[in-house]
Amino acid sequence: MLIESILKLGPTLAVFDCDGTLWSGDAGEGFFDWELKRGAVPDEIVRWARARYAEYKDGKVSEDEMCGEMVSLHKGMKESAVLALARQFFEEKFVRLIFPEMRELISRLLDSGCDVWAVSSTNEWVIREAMPHLGIDPKKILAAAVEIENGFVTDRLVRVPSGIGKPKAILEVIGRPPDVAFGNSKWDVEMLEIARYKVAVNPNPDLEALARQREWTIYWPEGTR
Repeated sequence: MLIESILKLGPTLAVFDCDGTLWSGDAGEGFFDWELKRGAVPDEIVRWARARYAEYKDGKVSEDEMCGEMVSLHKGMKESAVLALARQFFEEKFVRLIFPEMRELISRLLDSGCDVWAVSSTNEWVIREAMPHLGIDPKKILAAAVEIENGFVTDRLVRVPSGIGKPKAILEVIGRPPDVAFGNSKWDVEMLEIARYKVAVNPNPDLEALARQREWTIYWPEGTR
C-alpha cells in the first residue's frame, strides 16, 4: 500500500504537486474559465485572456507565460476579493475531486512529524484556499504568485513553479531537496528528480512512460483507471 510504503521511508520533507496529483482535474484552468464567465475581471481583460489562452493551446505561448498571466490578470483587484472567489470556486467545484488516499497520506505524514508542502503552477489563491481541505498549512505553498501592494494585486511576478521552476522554488524557499515528491505530469519531472523517493500519481502518459523507464513508483488513486 502506498501510504505504508511512504511512511516506512521516514521522510522529514514531502512535496506534492496539486492539479491531477491531489485532486482530479486542473483547478488553475478551471478557475480561469470560471472567473472569466462570471465577469470577475473587466470585459477587455476577458477578451484578451480568451485570445491569449487560445494562443497557449496552439503552442504560441509557453506554459510559464500562461501560468504567470493567469495570476497577473488580476492586477488592481483587492487580494481579499480574489481569495473569496478562489474559496467559492474550490468549494463548489473541486473539494469533491480530492483523492481520499492523498488526503489520508498527508494526514499520516503530518502525524509522523513530516514537513509537507504543496508546489503548483496554479495561482496561489486557489492553492491557499484548497489547503484546509487537505490539512496542509496554507503558508506552506509554492504557487504562481505576484507581489501584493497595500492589499491590491500587482502584475509583478514573484514565481511560477512549473518545470525547472519547481525545484528552484523548493531549494530557494525550503532550503533542501525533499525526501519524497509526488507529481502527475511532465511539468513535475524536475521536482521529482531532486527527491530521494519519486512517486508519479495518476500520471499523464508522458510521465507514466518516463516513470516506468526510470522505475519510479506509480500510483493510481481509486477511480483513475
